[in-house]
Order: sequence, then structure tokens, then C-alpha cells
Amino acid sequence: MPTFKPTADLDMHYEIDDFTDPWRNPATVLLLHGNAESGLAWYGWVPTLARHYKVVRPDMRGFGASTPMPRDFPWTLDQIIDDYARLMDHRGISRFHVVGAKIGGTIARAFAARRPERVLTLTVVGTPPPLRAGAAERVPELNAAFERDGVEAWARQTMGGRLGGGFAPEGVEWWIRYMGRTAVSTQIGFMKTIACADIRADLPRIRCPTLVITTDGSGLASVDETRAWQQQIANSRLVVLPGDSYHVAATHAERGAAETLDFIAKNSG
Repeated sequence: MPTFKPTADLDMHYEIDDFTDPWRNPATVLLLHGNAESGLAWYGWVPTLARHYKVVRPDMRGFGASTPMPRDFPWTLDQIIDDYARLMDHRGISRFHVVGAKIGGTIARAFAARRPERVLTLTVVGTPPPLRAGAAERVPELNAAFERDGVEAWARQTMGGRLGGGFAPEGVEWWIRYMGRTAVSTQIGFMKTIACADIRADLPRIRCPTLVITTDGSGLASVDETRAWQQQIANSRLVVLPGDSYHVAATHAERGAAETLDFIAKNSG
């Protein structure tokens, strides 16, 4: 796995998947994972996307194989966006398609709004509303539980809503253990900042073609609630898939990747 050092405090790990024809010069898709995850979360998307596009899957600072962040790290959306932009500069990629899942979709929306010259299209999959009501108020209790029990206990308690009722039991256990490897110090700082981020002002500033994917039974928000913020983004469309999960990128990987592939192809002119 390649490593890039965008700042002195971070060794960022990432993967590049490229199974396109060797005589082509494909565009690039940047995949942004969610909280307590890494680029590995996109395993079900790579076969579909990487046959047509170069795929870059970084581990966000603090997560996966990237450097854990201390409890007092001053998290901001702009810092995370800058990390990703510097990675793409390092790879010599000026413009690219961005896909984000869960909180990665929050980061992706802010990225598209704040760095419009970089983002060709935007796809967000199972992502929270632009402001999660009550999220900040729950942080002290959550962080006390992280200190006491670690991240895996939280992942186990919340995985039912995340993956819904139809996911394979062995898959549920895999996701619990995978997310549970996240450093407590990273999680504590991330939950009280990025997980509570307010991006309402960013939505009208997004100008690139945008696809929003959700399920009709998502625990993050109803379809009507999702449509309300989606319609604030010019040139956007909403796809609603059947199911009760909110980690749509995991539970509907093949369908989500196919919808995204079709969307990018139609908006790459």
C-alpha cells in the first residue's frame, strides 16, 4: 500500500486500483470512506469502477493504516479536504470524480463546495443530513463509552441500524471487528467535531453534477428529509433503493457502484 505524507503529523495510506485498458487515459474516482473505516470499505465497488476508471482509496487521517490522531487533534473539514487534495496533487491528478459514503459523504459535499475546480462529479451514498440534530449533545456520553469500552462495543451496538436487517450475520461480525480496530484517540476527537459538522451553507455552493443514493428505510433520515437537502444542490438527482440500512455503500455495493458508474459516464462530457 503506498504512503504519502501531506503534513508532518500524517502518513496517509492509500490504494490505487486500475484495471482499465492500458492504452486508455482514464479519469480518476476518489472514494471517501466513513467513520471508523478505511479505504477497505469500498471492496465491493472496486470491481465495477476500476474496470473503467482509476480508483484512489485513501485511509483518512486517523483511520485504517494512516497515522492515528491524538485526542486533542484540532479536527476540521478543511484539514481533511486539504489532505485529500494534496494526495491528488501528489498523484498529478487535477480534476476527479468524488464518491463518499456516510460521513465521507459529508466530507465529499464540503469538498465539492469548497474546491469546485477539483470535482467533476459528486456521488454521496447513505450520507447524513447536512446537520445531524442532537448529534453534538450525545458526544460526551459516546466518548465516555469509547474510553471505557473501546470502539468495537459501539460498533456492535449500532451495527443493526447501519447494515439493516438483511445483511449476512458473518458480514455483520466482520464489519463490527473491522470498525472496532479504530484508535480510541482518533474516534474521540472525530466524534465531537467532524461527526457533528454543519455543512448546510455548503449545499447551494455545489455546482457539479451530483447523485444522492439512499434507502427507503434508512435510519439516518426519511426519503422526504433526504430529498429536502438534495434539492438544494443544483443539477442533482436522488436514487432510492429498497432496504432499511443506512450504510448503503456496504449493503448495496453492486447496485450503488452500477448507479455511480452510469451517472459518471453520463456526466463526463
